[in-house]
Amino acid sequence: MEDWALIRRLSAEGVPKAQIAARLGISRTTVVKAVGSDAPPVYERRPGPTSFTPFQDRVRVLLAEFPEMPATVIAERVGWDGSISWFRENLARLRPQYRRPDPADRLTWTAGDAAQCDLWFPPARIPLEDGSSGLLPVLVITAAHSRFTAGRMIPTRTTEDLLLGSWELIRGLGRVPRRLIWDNETGIGRGGKLAAGVTAFTGTLATRIVQLRPRDPESKGIVERRNGYFETSFMPGRSFSSPADFNAQFTGWLERANGRVVRTLGARPSDLIDADRAAMLPLPAVPPPVGWSRQIRLGRDYYVRLGASDYSVDPAVIGHLVEVRADLDRVQARTGDRAVADHDRVWARGLTVTDPAHLETARRLRQEFRQPRQPGPGSDLFRDLADYDRAFGLITADGQVA
Repeated sequence: MEDWALIRRLSAEGVPKAQIAARLGISRTTVVKAVGSDAPPVYERRPGPTSFTPFQDRVRVLLAEFPEMPATVIAERVGWDGSISWFRENLARLRPQYRRPDPADRLTWTAGDAAQCDLWFPPARIPLEDGSSGLLPVLVITAAHSRFTAGRMIPTRTTEDLLLGSWELIRGLGRVPRRLIWDNETGIGRGGKLAAGVTAFTGTLATRIVQLRPRDPESKGIVERRNGYFETSFMPGRSFSSPADFNAQFTGWLERANGRVVRTLGARPSDLIDADRAAMLPLPAVPPPVGWSRQIRLGRDYYVRLGASDYSVDPAVIGHLVEVRADLDRVQARTGDRAVADHDRVWARGLTVTDPAHLETARRLRQEFRQPRQPGPGSDLFRDLADYDRAFGLITADGQVA
């Protein structure tokens, strides 16, 4: 390589080829080839058979049908008993010829255009009301342009809780992104079809849901990287006493995290969010229809089920239609304009939540039911005994004894 560089430099300085050959002790033909070459000289070993060569055709057959088959499985199928490292090296050379390319475009995000949404499951069990603990989802929304992130732990990944959490985070943001980018989360929709209630939600906000095709992590990479950031920067050294405690700590930490410089932007999300908000849509004048809502006729067992737990209702409305509504924090029931239940929502499964006033009402109603009802004056069942005396002729019409 040094001789090649020296030959070309001397030739460029005008030194005759014969003189260069004599000076370096090489043939003039070598000098001519070096001057006329377009690239540095490269040693190329002639390809020859190796220990992998007899297996190559069978490996190609497997790769043609199963391009992602692991190297260890292919080695077993073809009967390879040599070095697995050497087998992997040769397989890595062949595999790209059978993989279908899946290019990822470089994405740019304009202000106000999109927010990426995802569920993050913190690697810590959160204590619940009954003394148990569970791994609970955290809904995360990241504005794609500014990288401003908001998040909240929710009880379940059902449609009702996903929309409740989304509305709370969007309302806290103060504006509505024009697109909400989701993967194929069941509570939002799958296969291009949105879950029940999602269309009404997006219609009220005047936004739209974009569902990504499977195996497309790049299109939601911003929020995915945030989830990894939470696990390395928020979780270490923390403990939580309840979901409410988790949300309090997480919200406070996000305020600081949004004030840190994002390397790819060279700016802080808290500095960019105002421009992002300015290009977003305004919040709707009427809140979107979110939350749990159902109508039932209250039975003798004066409890209603929400999720996997039961909540008591005023027994005085047994047999009446009751409307049950719930959000992330409260479970309420009404019949007409009358409130007949109001409970804190529990996140544990299989609990029975009872209002002591409902127990007292049930006790009083049971006592009244066991006592026979006495007819009073004016009732169809109330008769004066003198009526029977007159009917049998024991007294006259003027009240005299017959």
